[in-house]
Amino acid sequence: MKKLILSVFALAVLSVPAFAGTWVAADRVATVGEAMVTKNNLPHKLTFKVVNGAADNSTATTTNIVQISSTELSYAGNDNEVAAVIGTELGQIINGKASKDKFRNAAKQALREKLAENNILNTAANSEYVSTQTTLKDYKLADMTGVDLMINAGYNPLAMVVVITKMPGSNIEIALGKPSNSERAMSVYNYLTYNYADKVKVGYNCQEYRNFLTYATPIVKKRTSTKRQLNKFNKEQEKIKKERAKSLNQYKMSGGMSSWEATYVILNEMTNSKK
Repeated sequence: MKKLILSVFALAVLSVPAFAGTWVAADRVATVGEAMVTKNNLPHKLTFKVVNGAADNSTATTTNIVQISSTELSYAGNDNEVAAVIGTELGQIINGKASKDKFRNAAKQALREKLAENNILNTAANSEYVSTQTTLKDYKLADMTGVDLMINAGYNPLAMVVVITKMPGSNIEIALGKPSNSERAMSVYNYLTYNYADKVKVGYNCQEYRNFLTYATPIVKKRTSTKRQLNKFNKEQEKIKKERAKSLNQYKMSGGMSSWEATYVILNEMTNSKK
């Protein structure tokens, strides 16, 4: 009898790694993506496609295909983290990143045509710094929309912080001992602490999240140390909350088109009709 029990126990132990090894992030995209779409009442025609390298969702509103980067999926270790990767891509689409880029590129082109190459406005608009900050802002907005979608679909939103900090950061962050992509991750954490404090209390059991808390906790303590700082934080977060809700509602009401996309389409049609 004892031998039988030991044999069963040994079989169970040996089977755990084999089962765990069958989990592949890319294989979970369709299921997790469908949950994100269904539970958030997004357009049900949306489908998901894993692609090598960077995802390009500039045509997602017309093709209804959401690309998910295999590179970013490599940082996902469970369904919550797959949901985080999907959430950011959906956030980019809902917030109209592709259309914003079209407006930005048109503005830069207009400056190049009207101003000298060495003009200070032209130089600033086309600088790497401005491009980097603009991209960071787009990601922050997408991440925050993403955690809204994750929560509605039943996923732990703190996975967004974890995935972001798993991705490669800057050398400056390494030198200062900060988590990778610390500013972007902190933006998500701020949004969660204001809007979903109960979700933050649940926590997330991994070393990356514990490392992030070591960085974030002093920041949170500092902003709550005075009434003035706390009021400023609350006011900023309330504004962000309303803007995220407005963008998501616009996307749903239009059947899958952001306000930026709708504006671009209207202006494009008006321009073409005058030709």
